[in-house]
Amino acid sequence: MRSFFKIFFATLLAFIVIIFFGIFILMGIIRSAVSPEVVTLSPNGVLVLETSQPYAEQKIIDPVNAVLRQGPKETPGLYDVIRLIRHAETDDNIKGIYLKADNNANGFATNEEVRNALLRFKQSGKFIYAYGEVMDQKSYYVASLADKVYVHPKGGLEFSGFFTQLTFLKGTLEKLEIQPQIFYDGRFKSATEPLRETQMTVANRIQTNAYLGDLYANFLKNIGASRKIDTVTLHRYANEGLIQEAADALKYKLVDGLKYNDQVMDEIKSRLGLSGDEKVNFVSLSKYESATDVTTGKGEDNRIAIIYAQGNIVGGDSEKDETISSEHFVKLIREARQDKDVKAIVFRVNSPGGSALASESIWRELTLAKKSKPVVVSMGDYAASGGYYISCMADSIFAQPNTLTGSIGVFAVLPNLQGFFKNKLGVTFDGVKTAQYADLGNTSRPLTEVEKKFIQNSVDSIYSTFKGRVVEGRKLSGVIVDSIAQGRVWSGVQAKELGLVDRIGGIDDAIKCAAKLAKVSAFRLREYPEAEKPFEKFVKSFAVDARMETAIKNELGDQYAVYQQIKHLKEMNGEIQAKLPYVMEIR
Repeated sequence: MRSFFKIFFATLLAFIVIIFFGIFILMGIIRSAVSPEVVTLSPNGVLVLETSQPYAEQKIIDPVNAVLRQGPKETPGLYDVIRLIRHAETDDNIKGIYLKADNNANGFATNEEVRNALLRFKQSGKFIYAYGEVMDQKSYYVASLADKVYVHPKGGLEFSGFFTQLTFLKGTLEKLEIQPQIFYDGRFKSATEPLRETQMTVANRIQTNAYLGDLYANFLKNIGASRKIDTVTLHRYANEGLIQEAADALKYKLVDGLKYNDQVMDEIKSRLGLSGDEKVNFVSLSKYESATDVTTGKGEDNRIAIIYAQGNIVGGDSEKDETISSEHFVKLIREARQDKDVKAIVFRVNSPGGSALASESIWRELTLAKKSKPVVVSMGDYAASGGYYISCMADSIFAQPNTLTGSIGVFAVLPNLQGFFKNKLGVTFDGVKTAQYADLGNTSRPLTEVEKKFIQNSVDSIYSTFKGRVVEGRKLSGVIVDSIAQGRVWSGVQAKELGLVDRIGGIDDAIKCAAKLAKVSAFRLREYPEAEKPFEKFVKSFAVDARMETAIKNELGDQYAVYQQIKHLKEMNGEIQAKLPYVMEIR
């Protein structure tokens, strides 16, 4: 027996020692991973930008790469990209930029920001080369400004015009015997169309044609300026289907040559004065960021706060990525408002909207901030419905020409699932209540006519409040706001003409405006929300919901948007929404 205990305790002690050293080693790895990586740039560098890389408003940390050192730890945010390109203009170690333009994962306004930054870089006299095997239209839009644009000889270039397609679920709901009880204000408020129609209404077709036409006009105008081809000719290329193969793109001067990747590399080497087996010193954006300090006004006491608001607007205090939760953002705005060193706030909005109540809460806190310091809004791909609600009070609003904004309208959807449960699943419900309307909102029965009036009255009241916020913030008459509201979506160009935004411009323009309004010439930036530490992100990445969402997205592919529509419908649960009509995918 004594021998048994000796062996047992010896084994246990060894096991504990192994665990202890394992934890010690793991913590060392984590400390090493999360500590700043020292990167030194070599001369004769070429900065690499990939149009297929999605750029969120803020830096994205890859928790697995950060901890295990497998690939880049971070993907720069959009404003990081702009600052890095600007820094490269005067960096002697960077001789040019290589654009890998095969696909494009970004929205139109995001591409506009990047393209404008590249145009400024080009004016420095440094080169930009663009290459893609098969360029889609958004990739070509960015690439078209390059000194040389090349495509694979057997690849191609898409140049066919824009289209957007909506998915209508009315027939599916009818088959399932689900009745979407719908309430809305604004004849253009087409958010509920996929649930109540089988095709676009006349009003929706009018607004879609208008903003899609503006986006396309901006696309043709800027490509035409870069390629020295008039827009009428470019429109004809698309309308007549003249660009079918790579050779067509060369024939009609959309590209400068048909080359394989190795031939493009040889040309870049020649431009750099390299020969033989010498390799081009390509520098990724993430590596360049690690080696570069792009902090604005380092050491200055005056600060300008940038608050990034990206995603759906919801109630609560969530810090989930791409979610604008009212309680969380009220705290962030209040912190910037009460910080005496913060002289102005730039509120960067990239949101299709969401909860009307949450939008009101954020609007309120921004209004309080505006009483003590300038508040300037910079709009991204979307700043519509609730996204416009939280923007309209600003001292000045900037949008890109291809930003989608407006959509001043509200709606609510409360599904009646009685037929689905009874006839499809054989489930029925019964119960008791102490007051006539105690179960108002219960999805297991249809609403009564009186209950429908209650909900419509709430929708009408919130719509009236929304319009009142716009009247107050934009200094427009009630009659004008009513005429340009109605749930209608506008492009940035249209919004400026109507007075919904003040200027066409990007993040940098908004920051300069904020500094001017605050009367500060030297400042540094403070960005909210603060980036999570890599290890915290690593732990969160193992959450069940995060892994499930990733798996669903990978499995559904292009049909993920339909899944999102159904999911968002479920999440609304009768709450009144100020949200864009639908998932807008423009190709």
